Amino acid sequence: MADFLIPDWPAPAHVRALQTLRTGGCSPAPWASFNLGDHVGDEPARVAANRAELRRQLPAEPLWLQQVHGTVVVDAGQAPQAATADASFAHEPGLVCAVMTADCLPVLFCDRAGSVVAAAHAGWRGLLDGILESTIAAMQRPPADLLAWLGPAIGPERFEVGGEVRVAFVAHDAQAAASFRPHGDKWLADIYSLARQRLQAAGVTNIHGGGHCTVSDAERYFSYRRDGVTGRMATLIWLEAPGG
Repeated sequence: MADFLIPDWPAPAHVRALQTLRTGGCSPAPWASFNLGDHVGDEPARVAANRAELRRQLPAEPLWLQQVHGTVVVDAGQAPQAATADASFAHEPGLVCAVMTADCLPVLFCDRAGSVVAAAHAGWRGLLDGILESTIAAMQRPPADLLAWLGPAIGPERFEVGGEVRVAFVAHDAQAAASFRPHGDKWLADIYSLARQRLQAAGVTNIHGGGHCTVSDAERYFSYRRDGVTGRMATLIWLEAPGG
């Protein structure tokens, strides 16, 4: 039986969400064990079995995206499987938005009324280029009416980046400087802090989650930075149908 983390945020009751962990699946090392990524070298049959286990928790097959660290957002009701995008949204019940990560930041959204949901994949490149802002715009709701949940990602003690990353973020918003601290000739970046800054600047202030570190917790989370060859976790959200 796979293990899941249920987001702790004040979303409406019919907004359903879950975060997969690395445990409870059938994949062997180095993808052990609940790997959902079909692009990381794991046996396709193992990935299919893990996805089938996940499917038991969902109203439909998730819209799996081909993530490219970009800013494209698609409608889960219209996009085909493996659409090239880094976020999706859904207005209709039963459509499952999903992103896969192994250090990058997954961000879930819903509005206060529970009429729209979205999931975004925010690695530092996508975060810098505006994936969160693009997702907010695609939801077509006042940003002040939105809630956001930040899922497990690489933590501020482990996310070492070059000076060019800091320069790029600070060039966009001087406040970003507070999210970096020197680490030898590199910098340690706080992706949670950077995401909160971008959300708040866009008008989203109801922000929850954060604080997990995928690199530090090898028992619960896959981490590309830590292991190189590894699996992928999924962060999923959907609207439950009335009576569902």
